[in-house]
Amino acid sequence: KQFIFEDNAAVHNACLTKEFFQENNITLLDHPACSPDLNPVENIWGWMAREVYKNGHQFQTVDALREAIFNTWSNVPTSLLETLALSMPKRLFEVINKNSGATHY
Repeated sequence: KQFIFEDNAAVHNACLTKEFFQENNITLLDHPACSPDLNPVENIWGWMAREVYKNGHQFQTVDALREAIFNTWSNVPTSLLETLALSMPKRLFEVINKNSGATHY
């Protein structure tokens, strides 16, 4: 089975990491690191921020904020994760068509 790894972050460009990918037949997609259009976790962070602060909620303590963040993280809807995963082919296609320019993601 062949895997495609789509992250080009610096940590994944270390020699040992590249060797691991090569030895395990993992294809790397060539795109810049920190590509929010190709990083659906950015959408999750946005969703979480909206949830944590919905209705203008403000927190009195760091602990209260931390609790809200962890609670929100524990309740990320499976449907959101599925939608983001299924959006990857469209994201790749749009980035290619826009020649790495801005997309609507």
